[in-house]
Amino acid sequence: MPGRNFLFIPGPTTVPQRIRNAMAIEQEDMRSTDFPKFTLSLFADLKKIFKTETGRVFIFPSSGTGAWEAAVTNTLSPGDKVLMSGFGHFSNLWIDLCQRHALDVQALEVEWGKGVPVEKYADILAADKKHEIKAVFATQNETATGVASDIAGVRKAMDACKHPALLFVDGVSSVASIDFRMDEWGVDLCVSGSQKGFMLPTGLGLVCASQKALAARKEARLYRTFFSFDDMITANDNGFFPYTPATILMRGLRESVNMLLEEGLENVFARHNRMANAVRAAVEAWGMKTIAREPRWYSDTVTAVATPEGFDGNEVVRHAYKYYNLALSVSLSKIAGKAFRIGHLGDLNEMMVLTPIAGAEMAMKDLGLPVKLGSGVAAAQEYLRSTAKPRF
Repeated sequence: MPGRNFLFIPGPTTVPQRIRNAMAIEQEDMRSTDFPKFTLSLFADLKKIFKTETGRVFIFPSSGTGAWEAAVTNTLSPGDKVLMSGFGHFSNLWIDLCQRHALDVQALEVEWGKGVPVEKYADILAADKKHEIKAVFATQNETATGVASDIAGVRKAMDACKHPALLFVDGVSSVASIDFRMDEWGVDLCVSGSQKGFMLPTGLGLVCASQKALAARKEARLYRTFFSFDDMITANDNGFFPYTPATILMRGLRESVNMLLEEGLENVFARHNRMANAVRAAVEAWGMKTIAREPRWYSDTVTAVATPEGFDGNEVVRHAYKYYNLALSVSLSKIAGKAFRIGHLGDLNEMMVLTPIAGAEMAMKDLGLPVKLGSGVAAAQEYLRSTAKPRF
């Protein structure tokens, strides 16, 4: 088929040419004398992306799930009580991971379309006078539903009752796209992955750990070998790794960090918000709604579009792929078939974000959904025109 596939899923995202060029290199010796010059500066600059001065970043050759496991196993022990909430496919997977590690999980079931229930967290933590809860988990961006949560609010709730639990944040589809502040929000462990806001192929799991989290590893009794912070620290302090790292991906990560810092993180966040607003303007023009129940839950990296009764959202995705070479994302689990998802994160500008809107319109029209061709595109265009600023 001529042309190319247009990828608008919430990860993996499009890999910019600059990053592809940075990875188009020969394999290298990860134990060479000059390798630390590269790795130590990369560790230092990654801290800027997580907005931390005192935290420590680990780079594992894994997906975001590996980063989840690293964060959990290095800081907790079997039987530890943890507070979590499930409001989508991926937040529920994190709950499942903790249950498999024999943690005592108090999982709050939340309506899909809403995020972390900060008020309920506050009540539970305030009632925990003996501080039996060892960790509080919050998914900043639930990719399955297009819902973002208030991490600063979670920290405020913990501080209000002076609760000493560790704060874990899933930042897989938020870090490097949506504002995240490790130190300011008192986050102890944040996990992310290379394939979303970092604009890389899948393969690097990133963990940022606070000094409090690093201290907790001394008492943690969950088993870990591949994901051991201790092994990483011993090697990383000298610029090396305890096993063969994904050096080519790390070269790409170096270029990704360069791009993010050159644009400026605040500009990155504003750009993502603007692209997301354009997609939401299109959804409104279609006469449809998002799975996210209200604006405070809107995600700036992915929008889950609720399809009208009687229409299969996943069929929209299949049709767009088959006929228009456009990759949208299916809906999962509890909302399977009730929505389709448009990813709008990473390397993205105005002309790019109009593509999934136009393609989704055609696919929906083909399938008989009550959508007027051009309505969503026009709404997004008008929003983007009205908010455009000179680039040079």
